[in-house]
Amino acid sequence: MAWESWIRTVEIEPSLYAADFAHLGEQIEVLLRTGARIFHFDVGDGHFVEPITMGPIVLQSIAPLVHSFDGAAFDCHLMVDNPTKYFPQIAQAGGDSVTFHYEVVDDVPATIAVAREHGLQAGVAFNPETDPEDVAKVAGDADIVLCMSINPGYSGQAFMPDALKRIETLRAVLPESIHIQVDGGIDEENVRSVNEAGATLIVAGNAIFAREDPQRAYRQLVQALA
Repeated sequence: MAWESWIRTVEIEPSLYAADFAHLGEQIEVLLRTGARIFHFDVGDGHFVEPITMGPIVLQSIAPLVHSFDGAAFDCHLMVDNPTKYFPQIAQAGGDSVTFHYEVVDDVPATIAVAREHGLQAGVAFNPETDPEDVAKVAGDADIVLCMSINPGYSGQAFMPDALKRIETLRAVLPESIHIQVDGGIDEENVRSVNEAGATLIVAGNAIFAREDPQRAYRQLVQALA
């Protein structure tokens, strides 16, 4: 399976970092039954980003549930200093794709190649202060490029409006075969603008899980794209 199989024109990806961990499996199943198919799984190491977040043990516990639904996948965003160290653990735990940060590797194509050696799809993320054209120059072997619309680390931050220009720049310089993902501050007010700028993978955390009814919140985001 690959991103081309997972993406249905555009995907809203629930970010499990914002989920209620006392009811994680229940919330995932509800969203799967509502139509969600790609789940964003943030791994933070306490170095590249301050918080230590979820890891392969959590992933392993929920992967069977997600993979029991046709076309469903885990998109693992590694906010870590040494991403290749985690590739085998993510693959063994049930991850389908790994995205590492441009800022922490010396050789982007070589890092993508290591991900593929472990049977993983590969993405390159970059922080708001990084020039998207610099990323595009070395991301030609990637499946996706992730434009952060907040500073990575903490859920619940406000969307940075200048991200729209960075998304547009990426779409202009990247091959059409590479999908653009956006993560940070997404809600029903900006989700359509993000899609129109060129993103087909849109990560939403608090806009889903901080609402009283995550199922309804997911549907509202999908409807806002229409």
